[in-house]
Amino acid sequence: MATTEERYISLLTDFGFKRIFGTAPNKELLINFLNCLFAGAQVVKDVKYLNTEHFGESSSARKAIFDVYCESEDGEKFIVEMQNAYQDFFKDRSLFYSTFPIREQAKKGSDWDFNLSRVYTIALLNFHMKEESFDEEQITHTVKLCDIDTHKVFYRKLDFIYVEIAKFQKTEDELETLYDKWLYVLKNLYKLEQRPKALRDKVFDRLFKEAEIATFTPEELRAYEDSLKAYRDIKNSIDTAKREGRAEGLAEGRREIARKMKAKGFPVSEISEMTGLHEEEVRSP
Repeated sequence: MATTEERYISLLTDFGFKRIFGTAPNKELLINFLNCLFAGAQVVKDVKYLNTEHFGESSSARKAIFDVYCESEDGEKFIVEMQNAYQDFFKDRSLFYSTFPIREQAKKGSDWDFNLSRVYTIALLNFHMKEESFDEEQITHTVKLCDIDTHKVFYRKLDFIYVEIAKFQKTEDELETLYDKWLYVLKNLYKLEQRPKALRDKVFDRLFKEAEIATFTPEELRAYEDSLKAYRDIKNSIDTAKREGRAEGLAEGRREIARKMKAKGFPVSEISEMTGLHEEEVRSP
């Protein structure tokens, strides 16, 4: 198998994102990123990783698989997703995902008082969402339940945060805040040949160590290259369909990627999450 030419992994891939943000040994990276994202409005001191696969109330109900799912020391729940391509009903999907950590808090018995822990659904978007309710000039958007007349927050325990990393255009010399540096890393890590001076912060020591492809075992390298190819296939299909202005081209591109991933042995649930196809579509020949 030919090895990738890059020195560092891409955090835009499923493998790369989960390696850096979804493993217990690297939880300090996730904690630091979340605290930069919240900019003091919320402080996360520790997290515990939870099961990322969630099932509906029946065997036929659609399940959800999160990229990263964790709980803070205060019991607050965090879903963190990397999304590389726009999908129909993406906002609906975000809302659907948030119902799982809400419902799992229900306690059996008649004495439960419905006091819920806060739930954050955080979507890192490698595309322009083009949402009319968002400020087009902003990269990070926080959505809450509020009164439409007073604009005051009605419910403070449900947050949807969308980060359009595709819009981030700052160069290495323009990075000012730690959040800037995280966005730069998310978008550009795989392009780097060496660690830039602007990313000498101690928090990135472990990131660059974990991201160096030369340290991977053969199994890790194979898994990463499969994930990288799936990412590139998805992006190429979407870009081609956009250039040709064909919605059917985009749909067929996703189906073709699903067929390739299935032949490679990817789980049906994972193929469904990466392509946006329903599991039944993935299973069909």
